[in-house]
Amino acid sequence: MNDPLRKLALRDKRYAPEAFAFLFESLEHAVRLAGREANEGTDRHVTGQELLAGLREHASELFGPLAAEVWRRWGVRESIDWGQIVFLLVEAGMLNRQENDTIEDFRSDLDFDRAFVTGYRPQLPPELFPRAGGSKGI
Repeated sequence: MNDPLRKLALRDKRYAPEAFAFLFESLEHAVRLAGREANEGTDRHVTGQELLAGLREHASELFGPLAAEVWRRWGVRESIDWGQIVFLLVEAGMLNRQENDTIEDFRSDLDFDRAFVTGYRPQLPPELFPRAGGSKGI
């Protein structure tokens, strides 16, 4: 077991190792949504709310309406849980924080079911739709 994220998750026991890995995957989404993808170093830093937006976008893309259930299965029941994971990673030296960052930055009224299930809008590929003035069929 050489995976440090997995070791940290298993030591903490509140959240599945997949939640830790997903958070790292979602960081790039958050940086892009915040408009900082061209920046370097601390200029790429995102706030707790910006990271939540990246987590939400990535979860919607990856899991669609199942995202809320996936997060719950990982032990993530509310937005503040993502803050707990971030600060576990900070304490382990795997993420950096700014002096004014706090776990409370992750507190929000994000309702997982409303965000992922009720608000779900499937994105169908354009090739499923007939083209204007297109062929007469098979």
